[in-house]
Amino acid sequence: MTFDPTSLRQSWPAPLRPLPIVTIGAGSIVVDGHFPAYRKGGFPIAGVFDLDAERAASVGEAFGVRVFGSLEEALSTDGAVFDLATPPGAHLSVLERAPIGAGVMIQKPMGSDLAEATRILKVCRERKLTAAVNFQLRFSPMMLAVRDAIDRGLIGRLLDVEVRVSIDTPWAMFAFLRELPRIEIAVHSIHYLDLIRSFLGDPDGVHAKTIGHPSSQMAQTRTAAILDYGDEVRSAMSVNHNHAFGRRHQVAEFRFEGGDGAAHAKMGVLLDYPRGEPDELTIKAKGERDWVHVPLDGGWFPDAFVGRMANLQRFVAGEDETLVASVEDAWTTMALVEAAFESSARPATPLTPHP
Repeated sequence: MTFDPTSLRQSWPAPLRPLPIVTIGAGSIVVDGHFPAYRKGGFPIAGVFDLDAERAASVGEAFGVRVFGSLEEALSTDGAVFDLATPPGAHLSVLERAPIGAGVMIQKPMGSDLAEATRILKVCRERKLTAAVNFQLRFSPMMLAVRDAIDRGLIGRLLDVEVRVSIDTPWAMFAFLRELPRIEIAVHSIHYLDLIRSFLGDPDGVHAKTIGHPSSQMAQTRTAAILDYGDEVRSAMSVNHNHAFGRRHQVAEFRFEGGDGAAHAKMGVLLDYPRGEPDELTIKAKGERDWVHVPLDGGWFPDAFVGRMANLQRFVAGEDETLVASVEDAWTTMALVEAAFESSARPATPLTPHP
């Protein structure tokens, strides 16, 4: 075997001098993702604020961090990077008060819809914010390794990218979503659409259908989509959050197929979320006879959050040349989300009537 799977890149370099992080919002994503990641990555947490003072106090006590008494107090922290772990409809009001020129991480989605994303982009430009959106799947060890394998020519030109998810999502953990008209694509599959964009570029369009389920109070919990990349490249997405029939046939996977090889990634955190299972990656590299298991040093949760914050802080410090998933780039992911919802709202091509 000439391919060494342990040589693939799986992490983002740390900033030389980590900046303190002020987190706005104290929901489950902070407890399960942000704060464990920042502790692991060696980022100092300056404090947390939430409109729910009791919840903020609980999170502050659990992680031993300061709890701010007001948003103004939190945003007045000197030299901090601001981590907006807020619902999509709340991003804009915080960004409008953020310090001029600050570094900001915005939880996905970038607003409730494309119109709001456009207003967020405008505010970030006006206030000269160095702002990125928390599309952290790009930074997971497995996806960094896939990217490195492609960059090394181990797979060849990508011809097929497919995501398939059939799981039993504990929606009770995300009660705030019940009132939202847009859920599945906007807050979950947006990760997949963004990742596909990062590998294949922007599609010409999208065919999509997103629907709910009789057992769920959420607006949508199931999605099927085809991204149009012309006549040679295929990309498809099938997502079902209502497979409540046990673990045996549940699946959460990405398949990457190139002209010379392929990669298969298992997104373990989605299986029995938030406890999850280990992520897995196997690669059939160019010239190799068999698939090779890639030992992963970490998983999507929390390691991808480490890399996401590291890139933002390194860009702020001038150590990285590119801000990955900047608000400029993330706006296009939001445009793809918008197109998917518009496609879903349109009637399908009707069958020709029986003669």
